[in-house]
Amino acid sequence: MLYKAYEIQRSMLNAGSAMASMTADMLGHPQNPFAPFGGTQMLASALEVFAHAAAPRGKPAFGLKVITVDGTPHAVNETVEIQQPFGNLRKFTHEGLPADAPRLLIVAPMSGHYATLLRGTVERMLERCVVYITDWADAKYVPLAEGRFDLDEYIDYIIGYLEHIGPGAHMMAVCQPSVPALAATGVMAVRENPCRPVTLTMMGGPIDTRESPTAVNDHAITKPFVWFKHNVITTVPANYPGAGRQVYPGFVQLASFMSMNLGSHMNAHYGLFKHLIQGDGESADAAKAFYDEYRAVCDMTAEFYLQTVDVVFQTHALPKGELVHRGILVDLAAIKDTAILCIEGERDDISGIGQTKAALKVTPNLPEKLKKYHLAPEVGHYGIFNGSRWRSTIAPVVEGWIKSNSKARKLSVVA
Repeated sequence: MLYKAYEIQRSMLNAGSAMASMTADMLGHPQNPFAPFGGTQMLASALEVFAHAAAPRGKPAFGLKVITVDGTPHAVNETVEIQQPFGNLRKFTHEGLPADAPRLLIVAPMSGHYATLLRGTVERMLERCVVYITDWADAKYVPLAEGRFDLDEYIDYIIGYLEHIGPGAHMMAVCQPSVPALAATGVMAVRENPCRPVTLTMMGGPIDTRESPTAVNDHAITKPFVWFKHNVITTVPANYPGAGRQVYPGFVQLASFMSMNLGSHMNAHYGLFKHLIQGDGESADAAKAFYDEYRAVCDMTAEFYLQTVDVVFQTHALPKGELVHRGILVDLAAIKDTAILCIEGERDDISGIGQTKAALKVTPNLPEKLKKYHLAPEVGHYGIFNGSRWRSTIAPVVEGWIKSNSKARKLSVVA
């Protein structure tokens, strides 16, 4: 019933958005004799804000066409390397990269947003690396016949992608996938898989949510597991290819995140309203672009979401050495030559300080020289992987870690 009610509401809002947009255009039209008056401008701006907020949104495109490196523009080439039911592997490169450029797999979160949320991450790392990214599917578009997708499948996908990229690759996990990325590295280390990553960078990830718990963590532990199963899981309706699949809907996740910082979002929309009244089109477009991406959400399979709530937030299986993959205990002690970089934001209100850094504690056989921690001052969760501070101060740390350890791995292989 939850999904059906949402679909009815969405249809009504779509119609309302279209009408508001048309009315705003009419009010602001140069041939409207009342257009110059302040009251008309205010009404048109208010309608435009509503139209934008209520507009339907699909999956955004990465849209990376040209990248400028050291003052020289280069055309970006985007391809799909692997197609799978629950996620594709996308590759980005450009002709300015040297033949031996590092190959980096970015593992995007499966947490309600599309991989395009990391557009800025891809763009910045693409300057020096061949970039691959996990482009997770919207579960409501995956037919039931394709089967389940849980944490085991997630880890298998990561391993498969690394094997496709080949030996010598690097991996970066942003937020939620830090857990499966670290687990996949442990599984590959036990198997002595030659495609295990040379470096693993984890950014704002919930490796051990017992460290500096945030409101997100508190929400996950203050309610019993069955509460999540009975209150946020619903069935995809018949108008989607994934009809009948049990999912955690993206619109529920979005509502949850926006309610955490409702005041900030209200102020942002009031700011958009003022920009429109003042005719500040550039600032208005920037605000719209952010919310176009932020409101573009997708569904997760129920089994993946519930398993994540259980093993990551409630039982803390990975840091306690109790996480199981395909019936076998994940042994992080087997990680001995994958250099690990943990990055946290000082003002992160989703993954608290120390949660990602915990990865350095649970890898006891990894030499200290292959461990690094970076705390980004005055940076919130999204600022870790997007924005000016990511580009200017955090990305260089990642690039330096990749460069120094690529040389070390090559020397050890030669020796």
